[in-house]
Amino acid sequence: MNKDTDSLRNFLEIPYDRLEELNLESKKKRASDTSDSELKKYYLDYLKKEKRLKAVTIGFSDMEGRFHMLDYDKKFFLGSFDNLTFDGSSIRGFSRQAESDLRLRVDWRAFWWLPSDVFGPGKVLMMADIYSQKDEPYEMDSRGLLKSYAKKLKSEKGYTIYTSNEVEGFLVKGEDAEKNFNERIGFELAARGGYYHSLPNDILRTFIDRTAEAQRAMGFENEKDHPEVAPSQFELNYSYSEMVNAADQIQIYKLTARQIARNLGLTATFLPKPVVGINGSGMHTNLSIAKNGKNLFYDKKGQGQLSKLGWDVVNRILGSANDVCLILNSSVNAFRRLDPHFEAPNEIKVSEVDRGAMIRIPLFNEKSSRIEVRSVAPDSNPYLVMYALSKIALEGPIRKDEENKRSRISYLPSNIDVAIQRFRNSDTLTKILGEEFKRKFIDLKQTAANRSPLDLGTRVKNGEVLYHHEVYNQVLWNDF
Repeated sequence: MNKDTDSLRNFLEIPYDRLEELNLESKKKRASDTSDSELKKYYLDYLKKEKRLKAVTIGFSDMEGRFHMLDYDKKFFLGSFDNLTFDGSSIRGFSRQAESDLRLRVDWRAFWWLPSDVFGPGKVLMMADIYSQKDEPYEMDSRGLLKSYAKKLKSEKGYTIYTSNEVEGFLVKGEDAEKNFNERIGFELAARGGYYHSLPNDILRTFIDRTAEAQRAMGFENEKDHPEVAPSQFELNYSYSEMVNAADQIQIYKLTARQIARNLGLTATFLPKPVVGINGSGMHTNLSIAKNGKNLFYDKKGQGQLSKLGWDVVNRILGSANDVCLILNSSVNAFRRLDPHFEAPNEIKVSEVDRGAMIRIPLFNEKSSRIEVRSVAPDSNPYLVMYALSKIALEGPIRKDEENKRSRISYLPSNIDVAIQRFRNSDTLTKILGEEFKRKFIDLKQTAANRSPLDLGTRVKNGEVLYHHEVYNQVLWNDF
């Protein structure tokens, strides 16, 4: 674009340091007791006053966790924000063609200013809840389920569930490398460096630096970022937050990483095991519960300094480990990662030291007391993961101490078909999700599973990549 053309477009572009200030302020408002109506007025006033904004990006997620976006012209948005609709029949698992229209209700607590070099100038991002034609919460909206449950816990028990997520991924060569995948060739890793020892200016470190800069600018409050154990693998860690915001941040994290990789002519993939023979990618999910600012998981005299509530949460999650496995590992490819030869957290047990355990009790102090659920894959639906884990943690059947002490180790399902069957037979998941959500989720997972061999073998197959819920498009899906 030449300078003459640039001068015609005076769209909003905010320096990264100012972006961080704005987004941290927004994050503070999100976590405060400020009412939704006050926040609505605040952001509407801002949108009206800021003449350099051209569009409001509205984000929502489908049942499988794929992130969707619609850009609304700012002037149109200001006049129609209470009557936004979209075609739900085009989203897998959503409404049927005969009743396709669904509503988007803006969540005024979920607002981000965006880095213009990643998202383009003149845009802000907001999340939305999905409503039915009858203007009722849509039962297939996993974000809506999570948000509703978080509100219920706060009002009835005074609980706030905090999570932090360690999202791993791989950087591979080529744009759209997943959509162009060929099992005979496989993915070509973008870098050969490993844990902690990538060169300062190699392509992996450049990618990590740019992604971390964008995350900080969006108020993630980054803590550390580094290459992971496998070559070309990355992980960017940031501060814990309330679980709805934490799930939103996962969607933004992955979106940002993918766009920055594309800007470099590469692909950031969150397939759990894109390359056989090296470590896969996980999304270790750290959970804690607070009330009146106090961490309820800490007990100086408790086993491992974890409170009775904390141990009850551990035993409830372990008690439903097989049932919930499909939510935590929701793709064919995810079950390649649950391989004990590569630090796989596939053992249904808890440990303070063993990284093969599904749940680990990390070192902590009173403030950071938590449990770490290690079996979560990075391609899972973060809203569904948070919702299922938190609901099971507080309401699920509790595993008795005698079961925890058995010497025989039990393992998570070894393939998606077994996981689907355990999910299908689970009364606990029926109570948590409802029969209709559960049925549709099974249909989606079974359809994808049927497009890939049951025996995973030693080579990543076309089916588990091309028909993956974060990868497929209409052409790929219909070319079967």
